[in-house]
Amino acid sequence: MAETTSPRPMKIDVPLGQDPASVRRRIEAMEQLLERSLVVPGINRPVGLDAVAGLVPVLGDIITAGLGMYIVWEARNLGLPKWKLARMAGNVLFDSAIGAVPVAGDFFDFFFRSNTRNLRIVKRHLDKHHPQSRVIEG
Repeated sequence: MAETTSPRPMKIDVPLGQDPASVRRRIEAMEQLLERSLVVPGINRPVGLDAVAGLVPVLGDIITAGLGMYIVWEARNLGLPKWKLARMAGNVLFDSAIGAVPVAGDFFDFFFRSNTRNLRIVKRHLDKHHPQSRVIEG
C-alpha cells in the first residue's frame, strides 16, 4: 500500500509584537502579498492580490483598499506624523478610485503600486527613528 503524503503547510513568519521590527516585518509581508506574491508567466512581471482582486468589480477593490489601509493603520501605531499618514491614505484611495474603472483600472493596478509606495514611506521613517529595526539582507 502506497503511503500518501500531505502537502506541507506554508510557513509564514509574521511576528505579533508591537516593537518597530515586528511591525516592519508585518508591513513588508502585507506589501508582498498585495504587490508581489505572483509572477505573470511569459513576462515575468510580479503582481499581487491588489491587481488580481481588482479584476473582480467593486468587491475586489474594496477588499484590497481595506488591506492597504491596514498598512496605514500599522504606520499610525508606529507614530508616523499625520502628514505621512495622509499621504499613505491618499495613495490607497487614489489606487482604489482609479482601480475601480473597468479595464483601464485593471491596467493601472498592474503599474501603480500604492502599497509599495507606502512601505517605502514607513521604511524611511523607521530607518530614521528606529534604525535597530532595519534588517540587513545579505
